[in-house]
Amino acid sequence: MLRIAVPNKGSLSERATTMLAEAGYLQRRDPKELVLVDAENEVEFFYLRPRDIAVYVGSGDLDLGVTGRDLLLDSGADAVEMLALGFGKSTFRFAARPGTVESIGDLAGRRIATSYAGLVRQHLAEHGVAAEVIRLDGAVETAIRLGVADVIADVVETGATLRQQGLEIVAEPILRSEAVVIRGKGQSESGADHRVDQLTRRLNGVLVARRYVMLAYDVELARLDAAVALTPGIEGPTISPLHKDGWVAVQAMVPREDTNRIMDSLYDLGARAILVTSIHACRL
Repeated sequence: MLRIAVPNKGSLSERATTMLAEAGYLQRRDPKELVLVDAENEVEFFYLRPRDIAVYVGSGDLDLGVTGRDLLLDSGADAVEMLALGFGKSTFRFAARPGTVESIGDLAGRRIATSYAGLVRQHLAEHGVAAEVIRLDGAVETAIRLGVADVIADVVETGATLRQQGLEIVAEPILRSEAVVIRGKGQSESGADHRVDQLTRRLNGVLVARRYVMLAYDVELARLDAAVALTPGIEGPTISPLHKDGWVAVQAMVPREDTNRIMDSLYDLGARAILVTSIHACRL
């Protein structure tokens, strides 16, 4: 069995299990279930704390895992990122009282509170900055007001929580994180296990299906080149003759976010019967 760790709770858990189910893998229905065997796909899933997953994968006790890039780097485990999954995105930033810090060099000698001590120490070391890093389990926003730290490092979305505490974002981002598939450093990236390659292909198929839709339309042959310029597809559109003299039917994958703009442009060009179909899975 290929052993894969999946977050058991938190923001990554539901979206990770949903994506694996879309990729054709059996997933648990009871949140209390800690281990699930998918015999058909020769995979065994272990539902673990997201922060522990990189440690298990890095030690070789598990083959692969789904966790956050931030948790991977913070763990210092012997594991590496294998595939970005496009969800669970977050940005890690420094924050301090207004006017106290401008650049990362100003952090030298300061006390920095964070829940990601390993990640922050690594970032400071890369920039040659010596500072005291204080690890807290949560609610780091109050650390400055309570006198525990001079600066904090945490996930920042809108910055509203920081402003409520009288803080502002300072310096450049520490890291842009998202959910990733990880493997041990000693494990071959591909080819050694067909189940790893299969998982990667399936997850990539889900990612593509989420980014693209299938667009179909009819257009006059005289305007085909202009239409194809709008819908080049992945490897080229499918073009079929219609039982209508001088017209063809076209099918092509287009980016989901551009769908309506492309449809408007095709309509203005003279295309008709423009239809959009969602893609549930694919292999490219």
